[in-house]
Amino acid sequence: QVQLVESGGGLVQAGGSLRLSCAASGRTLSSPGRTFSSYVMGWYRQAPGKERESVATIDRGGTTNYANSVAGRFTVARDNAKNTMYLQMNSLKAEDTAVYYCKARVRLGTDYWGRGTQVTVSS
Repeated sequence: QVQLVESGGGLVQAGGSLRLSCAASGRTLSSPGRTFSSYVMGWYRQAPGKERESVATIDRGGTTNYANSVAGRFTVARDNAKNTMYLQMNSLKAEDTAVYYCKARVRLGTDYWGRGTQVTVSS
């Protein structure tokens, strides 16, 4: 099992910044070949009345991918020594308002999700 806890959400004015964190814990992290560094990690978000969408992902080698809507404004990073993933969000817009979730893909077909953190951007 892997537990994921997001933090860093809150209320911010348009144009502002927030930094989200996703901390991983659990017995699986100490299993050979199943340490945090081997996980493909991702940030997702879900706005009211909308489907959950991918925001950014970062793979084992540090390669990142971003949704077109956040590219150039958001940066995803990971610190494998701390079992933590981050999302730096700059130039926030009202349309970025959503619950942000992190996901860990431990292996194909095995995903773990956090409970989410609310981000609200006032215009």
